[in-house]
Amino acid sequence: MSHPDLSTESTAHSDDDHLRALGYEPKLDRKINLIANFALGFLYLSPMVSVVAIFGLGLTQAGPPSIFWILIVGLGMFLVALVFGEIVSQFPIAGGLYQWTRRLWNGRAAWLMSWIYIGGITVGITSTALFSSGFIASLLFGTNEEPSVEATPTQTLVITLCVIALALLFNLSGGKALARISQIALAGELIGIIAVGLYLMIFQRKNDWSVFFDSMGTAGGGSYLGVFIGASLVGLYMFYGFEACGEVAEETPNPARSVPRAMMLTVGVGAVAAVFAFAGYIMAAPNLAQIVSGQDVNPIPAILQSSLGTIGMKCFLVIVLISFLAGVMGQQTAVSRLVYSFARDDMFPGSHLIAKTSNSHLPRNALLITNILPVLLVVYVFFSPDALFRIAAFQMLAGYCAFAIVMTAALRARINGWRPAGQFTLGRWGFIANVGALLYLLAGMLMLGKPDFSKEGLPWYDQWIALLGFSVVTLTGLAYLLLAKPDRHSTAPEGDAIEVAEKLRRGVMPSA
Repeated sequence: MSHPDLSTESTAHSDDDHLRALGYEPKLDRKINLIANFALGFLYLSPMVSVVAIFGLGLTQAGPPSIFWILIVGLGMFLVALVFGEIVSQFPIAGGLYQWTRRLWNGRAAWLMSWIYIGGITVGITSTALFSSGFIASLLFGTNEEPSVEATPTQTLVITLCVIALALLFNLSGGKALARISQIALAGELIGIIAVGLYLMIFQRKNDWSVFFDSMGTAGGGSYLGVFIGASLVGLYMFYGFEACGEVAEETPNPARSVPRAMMLTVGVGAVAAVFAFAGYIMAAPNLAQIVSGQDVNPIPAILQSSLGTIGMKCFLVIVLISFLAGVMGQQTAVSRLVYSFARDDMFPGSHLIAKTSNSHLPRNALLITNILPVLLVVYVFFSPDALFRIAAFQMLAGYCAFAIVMTAALRARINGWRPAGQFTLGRWGFIANVGALLYLLAGMLMLGKPDFSKEGLPWYDQWIALLGFSVVTLTGLAYLLLAKPDRHSTAPEGDAIEVAEKLRRGVMPSA
């Protein structure tokens, strides 16, 4: 006869009591454990997919030394993850970024931040799914002579819609299915990175280690410093997604302790894995000079083909595509939980419908509605292929802005007397980490928003497209916020970080 795990039962009750004390009734199942939570964030960040996407960009911009931006940006984002960990430990609530801003500041700031973040992550679902089409085409139609195949517009449309639909189907299967798929994909990605990276560096090395300090002529006759700074996009485009760990806090046992660990693991392990993969491709590239010069615009399949052979390349592409799928799933999960939490606080019209959960304790309506716009964008890109560049340009800038608003809210609260009181705190180092994280995010926004003068003949609006797209989204949200005043419809708690922290210290509230 089996007996219930009393410690697990006690933890679940404590988690639910903590949530009730924060003003919400538990409605989601806690099926995403620490490993699954880490897997969700890691696969959203996906160093394998990120490196494949930015490898050519980094080398053409600044040569092999561009790899160091992964470590620089990783350090900055680790500061962000530390501060996020303090916040989520005190407020382990679904819809992380939105709830954190609301409780640290107020509903208005939370609404604007959420509008910007939802816009960015919606485009993220679209661009990630679209980018997978080329690899699926190479997997299905690539040959020994031509390993890299460019998908036709129709193939791109069909493949992308199938990826979004399949990811949504898995998400609708529930938290347990999401956890299982995430862990399988995590194992595949880590094995793929480590095994392939080691094999490339040990058995297929075609370049010397000194190449990591060789600009290979990318500076031309000018200063390399400016060129190297321009290559910061290598890191800036990579490190996002770890916030998804906090978006599912209400579906994670002991979230006050587990979620901070998962976020830090995501950034730390992600940075190491990305450096490992990036270095492996550089060391095994048979035509490194051609990649740096821009002659080889899609170098990864060719590197894999020359190193692993057709079968090996195909096997690796299968792992990459699983990572793409898991990445789309992670983005869908993150945005749906934020929208669910947003709706639960009655922050926009029709909230009562979107805030409903299914019989399986899943925010099904939020999942469905947040995938409508990505599908429409995919169809739009089919009819206007050049629009993808314009749509995606502001994606990372929006994400960095959302993070910066949360950091500003946390710093503001600290100045007013907030001392984090969750199970994870940085103590007196919290203020320093908060300031450092905010300065890093602001610097990142400057790099992401600066005009692109690198391409001759580019229209002015394309040079400024990231900032223009970001401005349109932000000003639209700000106008709605000022005119409709959606925050006034909500009676949910806000700006109570100091009060909640004091109650936690006095033991008035459970601390999970």
